[in-house]
Amino acid sequence: MSNKEEFNWDNFETKGFGEGYSKEQREQMAAMYEGTLGEITEKEVIKGTVVGVNDKDVIINIGFKSDGLVPLSEFRDLDGIKPGDIVEVFIEEQENALGQLILSRKKAKIVRAWQDIEDALENDNVIEGLVKRRTKGGLIVDIYGVEAFLPGSQIDVKPIRDFDIYVGKKMEVKVVKINHANDNVVVSHKVLIEKDLEKQKAEILNNLEKGQVLEGVIKNMTNFGVFIDLGGVDGLLHITDISWGRINHPEEVLQLDQKVQIVVLDFDDDKKRISLGMKQLTAHPWDSLASSLEIGSRVKGKIVNVADYGAFLELAPGVEGLIHVSEMSWSQHLRNPADFVKVSDEIEAVVLTLDKDDRKMSLGIKQLTEDPWTKNDMGTKYAVGSKHTGVVRNLTNFGLFLELEEGIDGLVHVSDLSWTKKIKHPSEFVKVGDELQVAVLELDVDNRRLALGHKQLEENPWDTFESVFPIGSVHKCTVVSKNDKGAVLELPYGLEGFATVKNLEKEDGSQVEVGESLDFKVSEFSKDDKRIVLSHTAMFREDTAKPAKKEVKKKSESGSASTSSSAPAEKSTLGDLDALTQLKEQMEGKK
Repeated sequence: MSNKEEFNWDNFETKGFGEGYSKEQREQMAAMYEGTLGEITEKEVIKGTVVGVNDKDVIINIGFKSDGLVPLSEFRDLDGIKPGDIVEVFIEEQENALGQLILSRKKAKIVRAWQDIEDALENDNVIEGLVKRRTKGGLIVDIYGVEAFLPGSQIDVKPIRDFDIYVGKKMEVKVVKINHANDNVVVSHKVLIEKDLEKQKAEILNNLEKGQVLEGVIKNMTNFGVFIDLGGVDGLLHITDISWGRINHPEEVLQLDQKVQIVVLDFDDDKKRISLGMKQLTAHPWDSLASSLEIGSRVKGKIVNVADYGAFLELAPGVEGLIHVSEMSWSQHLRNPADFVKVSDEIEAVVLTLDKDDRKMSLGIKQLTEDPWTKNDMGTKYAVGSKHTGVVRNLTNFGLFLELEEGIDGLVHVSDLSWTKKIKHPSEFVKVGDELQVAVLELDVDNRRLALGHKQLEENPWDTFESVFPIGSVHKCTVVSKNDKGAVLELPYGLEGFATVKNLEKEDGSQVEVGESLDFKVSEFSKDDKRIVLSHTAMFREDTAKPAKKEVKKKSESGSASTSSSAPAEKSTLGDLDALTQLKEQMEGKK
């Protein structure tokens, strides 16, 4: 019993956790425990150690007072996650309602990705991404788990026509723009290529010389030429330097991405524009022309161009001759070359001029036929007095030009259009394109001149009018127009007469007005001048007719008029004279 009493239970039992320690011991233990814990901040990325893995979660120690759980599904991108692995996690909450530490590896990856992307933009770093798919205008590239947009114009330095070939492939890119408002990232692959090309470009330009033959790839085609990539430097191959023959568009002989041999023709001082040639690598076709080709030779070819002034005939690719419109027809009236030929026509021509040094040639078509002015039957076919029908080709103030056949033109003077009408301009009588019957008045073969007349197809009616309108005869006339000198009168048979102002006075003292039809007496008649002067006043006042009597006397003495001044004034009627009857029949037949 004494031994039990000597046992000190106070030294053996404690009342709670930490009891039984001295104050110094407790402070020492607390310091040791606090040293195993670290300070953490929510909403930040931190590294942790995997301490356990089960079917659902991965247990991670981040040095906090408790471990955190992360769903195993967030580690699908890692093969065989195991204890001891170091991973980055995002601290969502230090302690939730259940006292648990909430971590997320998914959010850690997103935050870290944006940090890396911003760092890449700031430091101009190159990033390797995976092209996931194509989209409108470009490609979607996965960089650090973030989808970035790669515009089509930033894929390569040359235009890309098929974006699908890049899908599923890895590609190095640079970040060129970040839009934090909508988490949008724009990247470029082109800038990487351009840097490499700068070195190539500098080397090419330093060694560039005129006449140098290079190999290039056609990267773009236009209607005026093609742009060729020489390995970082672009040069222009103009359409006129592609082929010695004429082509309308480069696509007729070339195609995109085609490798071609070209020669350097020229480049400017800054070496920014390079002119290239392809046809210069082959001999000029003019150099292989047959030695027998000379002026007067007949040649065959194809029309390759039609202009306002003529057409170009291609004898062989690169060898062309101009057929001027004046050499297409013997006609003196130039027409549109399209009236004679059209593009792709295969025709024959005659060489008119030939300059092999300047590589120029003029051709003619009309020379294939005989000049109509040199034909043997020209003198008899167009003898004076012969009658023909032609086409009005041109009108002038003094007359019109009539084409009787190709190459044979004649002039019809305005005075030779009508016996009775006073025509001031041919347009009052005909228009261009009308057919007109004429008689040959004069023929000059040496000077290629032909004078024609239309009125000469009929007899001169003024020979008959001389007996119809003798001086002193009275006729019913209508006033057509008036001016300060007098009035124009409409006489029978379509003739016009004239009355001075003083001869327009009526018996009551008033003046004859336009539109009135009254009796007028002939006071003067001139067959040569085709002029008839009349007077209404002479119908009731004798003195106004005295000048007319003198004229009659003068003409009577010369024998040109048979009417006596003492002859009574009578109204003429067409039926009284046989000649007038014939004239009436002729005029009625023309209506």
